[in-house]
Amino acid sequence: MSETSHPEPRIADALPDHWADRLLPGALRPYARLMRLERPIGWWLLLLPCWWGLTLGQIAQGGGVPNLWYAALFLIGAIIMRGAGCTLNDIADRNFDGRVERTRLRPIPAGQVSVTQALAFLVLLCLLGLAVLLQFNGFTVATGAASLLIVAVYPFMKRITYWPQAVLGLAFNWGALVGWAATHGSLSLAPLLLYAGGISWTLAYDTIYAHQDKEDDALIGVKSTALKFGDKSIRWLALFFTLAIVLIDAAAWVAGAGLIAHIGVAAAALQAAWQLARFEPDNGARCLELFRSNRIFGLIITSGFLLDSLLT
Repeated sequence: MSETSHPEPRIADALPDHWADRLLPGALRPYARLMRLERPIGWWLLLLPCWWGLTLGQIAQGGGVPNLWYAALFLIGAIIMRGAGCTLNDIADRNFDGRVERTRLRPIPAGQVSVTQALAFLVLLCLLGLAVLLQFNGFTVATGAASLLIVAVYPFMKRITYWPQAVLGLAFNWGALVGWAATHGSLSLAPLLLYAGGISWTLAYDTIYAHQDKEDDALIGVKSTALKFGDKSIRWLALFFTLAIVLIDAAAWVAGAGLIAHIGVAAAALQAAWQLARFEPDNGARCLELFRSNRIFGLIITSGFLLDSLLT
């Protein structure tokens, strides 16, 4: 389809003047948008639990420099598999996206990519993701593959439950288990606590994100925690962030982390408190700002674990 047939206005909440829109050939841009390359916060939120698991696993082994090759593989894998998840989500939501203001210009409802083309692209991304996963030990490969069922069912959860954010948390924080498994070749209590903390974190940040769409969601009949909690959302967000901090810090304690890691978790708690203080449920721009700020929350945790591993 020609670019003259389908103009390319910027999709809502995409970064302005992103390199994918400036540098990629016109024929490839719709596929970059399927992957959400112009919205990098998604792959950051998928990547950071991987790095948490990797660095905390290194601490449990006595510290030192985590495997940088694994860290790079997690980065590549997060970008690819976030793209695959978004493509699957767009295929599943193609009849809803055109009715929601924020999503109506996505490639499928905008007519830039057909469902068949999107399916073929999804297969390609999954094969690339498999190639990345196969670079790890056998236990890590099995652990990573086990997440696929959760990834597959997530796009349909908003039709049947007000808690699709919980299912997203199960999928997006699986990397905490994979990161630990890459270092240890097994799982234990520490990565399970880290995983649970990540799920609580996702419940917080994705509830904030869902407040952008709550009016459209109510009209078209899809569900979210933002709709369920309504004007009580701030209490739930405080609960989710508190659980996240407690569980992540407990994971650090069980793994034998030192003071620096705990200071990092405390600093992340301050960032979460900043989010709560600024939260405005009916201000879409503010909700998007706070949602994106969770990259900082995740990087604070990563930095604390890394410095602890290097210095103690």
